[in-house]
Amino acid sequence: MDMKPPSVATIAGDTAIDQAIATLVLAFSADPVARWMYDGPHQYLSHIPRLFRALGTNSFDAGAAQRTNDGFGVALWLPPGVHGDNAPLEVVIAGSIVGEKQAEVAAVFERTEHYRPTEPHWYLSLIGVDALHRNKGAAGHYYSTAFANATGSTSRHTFGHRTR
Repeated sequence: MDMKPPSVATIAGDTAIDQAIATLVLAFSADPVARWMYDGPHQYLSHIPRLFRALGTNSFDAGAAQRTNDGFGVALWLPPGVHGDNAPLEVVIAGSIVGEKQAEVAAVFERTEHYRPTEPHWYLSLIGVDALHRNKGAAGHYYSTAFANATGSTSRHTFGHRTR
């Protein structure tokens, strides 16, 4: 078994974005919050890809989304000065979650915004590793090297929404 951490590449192009979304879908398939939001299998598989795409749009556009070269790990970063666009996220939530749960989910996402620092920072919106490929160093590799490799930056880093 090869325990060498995989290298990291920028996610670019529609095919690579689709593959990254698929990896995140697998990574979060047993996540308690994701499954609370979308508790039925059909509901989860129908809506979570759109939610992840909405969360990742600005990361993909900024060239800050990363994947391991094997494709089993994905990190959605927002660089300093780039902020997530809540409008696509709100559209997905409004169209896929109903009743009281919709207000609760919206409140959770809104609350995360209140904890972001005001100074320039890298924000890790989402990180996930396919469940069959966990414990092989992919997520740790992001934490230990992504800052310097991707940015050369010494600015503050903030970890965001969910890690799976």
